Amino acid sequence: MNNTDFADNLPINHDTKAAQNLSLLLLVLMSLASLAGLLLPDMIYPSEELVESYRANDAVNLILGVPVLLASISLVRRGSLTGLLLWPGALLYTFYNYTAYLFGIPLRAITLVNAVIVLLSAYLIFSVSQNIDGEAVKERLGEVVRENIGGWVLVAFGIMFILRAASVILVPLMDGTSLPISEVGLSIADGVLSILWIVGGIALLRQLPVGYASGLGLLFAGSALFIGLLLFFVLQPLLTSAPFVMEDAVVILVMGLFCFVPFGLYLRAVIVEK
Repeated sequence: MNNTDFADNLPINHDTKAAQNLSLLLLVLMSLASLAGLLLPDMIYPSEELVESYRANDAVNLILGVPVLLASISLVRRGSLTGLLLWPGALLYTFYNYTAYLFGIPLRAITLVNAVIVLLSAYLIFSVSQNIDGEAVKERLGEVVRENIGGWVLVAFGIMFILRAASVILVPLMDGTSLPISEVGLSIADGVLSILWIVGGIALLRQLPVGYASGLGLLFAGSALFIGLLLFFVLQPLLTSAPFVMEDAVVILVMGLFCFVPFGLYLRAVIVEK
């Protein structure tokens, strides 16, 4: 049985082979960019502040970002609905990370690579999401997914993250102080992700087809983000001079639980759906 035969079981409008191949290219670019930042930090990051902000995240990308995207592609190739719905979420996690890199690091050679990763992941998110037949997904999941839990969590996190991004940008402007460039990149990434969470959450609460099609991926992106932050806190003291801050790790863990639980419930519903 070939990949086309497997794809016949998926709620898609057309074949995903081209998107799979582009996703594999994205994986190569992510791996190269992360390895460069991890092994050559002085060449990639022009200040110690940027090394502390990004070097550990390069390791997280290799440990978490690359494997989750590769796993979702592999599942899609096997005709898995779970993999199909996780795929945009894995791409969104990539888009979020490299948006922070693109706008958070001064112009350098690596900027071109980061820009290609951001543009390619954005295109793939749109392409893969457009290819998913939302009506068919709703028909299969409408009776088993808990829309209210997932929807409200997405809206709540979206509002929280967009308020954080706004405060990070506005407070220094009001005080007349400068904002670290790494915070600029992170705030832009937070703002984009927040909008997608809010829109997706509302769509899920209203039981729209696009909500069912995007809900698992959006919750997956959030869960991966919190797991990535926990890994970052552990790896940062090992790779830089920054100390381990237990309080920050505990706060992220507690916040993450509010995303892990609805993601787990949604994932279970998709897996057991026949």
